[in-house]
Amino acid sequence: MPDSHAARPTSHFKKAAVLIAASALTFAGALPAAAADKDKKDKNDKPPASMSRVGGAQLGKPGTQVNLKGGAPVLPKDLTAKSWLVADAESGEVLAAHNAHWELPPASTLKMLFADTVLPKFPKTTTHKVVPSDLAGMGAGSSLVGIKEGFTYSVHDLWLGVFLRSGNDAVHVLSAMNQGIAQTVKDMQAHADELQANDTHVVSPDGYDMPEQHSSAYDLTLFARSGLHKKDFREYAATPTAQFPMKQKKGKTTERFGIQNTNRLLTGSLGLPAYKGIAGVKNGNTTNAGSTFTGVAERGNRVLLVTVMNPKSKESQAVYKETARLLDWGFQADGKVTPVGHLVGPKSETPAGAASPGSGDAGPAKPAAHAAVTSGGSSGVGVALAIMGGLLVVLAGAVVVVRKKWPLKVTKG
Repeated sequence: MPDSHAARPTSHFKKAAVLIAASALTFAGALPAAAADKDKKDKNDKPPASMSRVGGAQLGKPGTQVNLKGGAPVLPKDLTAKSWLVADAESGEVLAAHNAHWELPPASTLKMLFADTVLPKFPKTTTHKVVPSDLAGMGAGSSLVGIKEGFTYSVHDLWLGVFLRSGNDAVHVLSAMNQGIAQTVKDMQAHADELQANDTHVVSPDGYDMPEQHSSAYDLTLFARSGLHKKDFREYAATPTAQFPMKQKKGKTTERFGIQNTNRLLTGSLGLPAYKGIAGVKNGNTTNAGSTFTGVAERGNRVLLVTVMNPKSKESQAVYKETARLLDWGFQADGKVTPVGHLVGPKSETPAGAASPGSGDAGPAKPAAHAAVTSGGSSGVGVALAIMGGLLVVLAGAVVVVRKKWPLKVTKG
């Protein structure tokens, strides 16, 4: 609330005195507000001198980390993101990174952790009638799918709203089903801790800008990798379009409207074609976070995860274009780089006696059993999407049956 005295009229003499005093302070070396804001911004644009060493000591260093072998392609030169990471989704090897553990606002990419935490709790056929309190507390300007009070939605519909439209309204309804926002935040933080995502502090389940809420390119990649072990997570993340309830009568949907996934590497956009082999995962954009994105793609028998946070480039769709460049580089660099670290497994799967995350060693040992990988089609979607059995996916005009076995323990979704 403004100071009541500041609102009172001031005489011309007093105004002149204030201006003179302000000028004196400036000449005496006081920092103008604009300069102070710039100084704060510049400070925020610089990564910490040292960061978490989870996954390997090299990942805790600021700047770009890559170990090129002979014949390896150089990294793309037009990368402007504050932080990024390229990893092999199956082995967990981090091929290259830039400020991997810099704690930054995550925007809606935090919804990957939300989904990985909450999705297993409710069968997709479960229904819920929305009451006003379910939608309370959403931040101004939130992305919405169009949830209506009094409507009854299936959990399947709600997750389509989360993944395709990044709907904070859908997140709030699912959180209400999960005993509320506070409990959901607590559950998400506990799951992040279990995944050894130590750069992450959850304040809001939808990723809306909140004080002290942060994650990192490394942690977001952990969330994506964990989520992709779940069949439903993979399905929603790879869905380009769907139909969402628009009209209802007596709790039954009578009319639907089309929604499209906001992941532009999945659906394509003006001047940006869909990326060959893309299979999700999640994008985000807020004032504090800028644009963020984690994507998974497969070519041949290689599956890569790339996370990009807050590109400074002015080019249109910069977060997607920089992701595509890093994916291209990762596929070309297959077998031509020495990993700079690796994605750790959950605490519950870390073998006894493995190195602690902060020790500076490579981190927890990888699981001993690595299942064989089989590709299920030439479109490049296969290996990234299904753990077992056949999952029919329609993507970028191609229909493929895909199969996948991941090296880590499978969590049912």
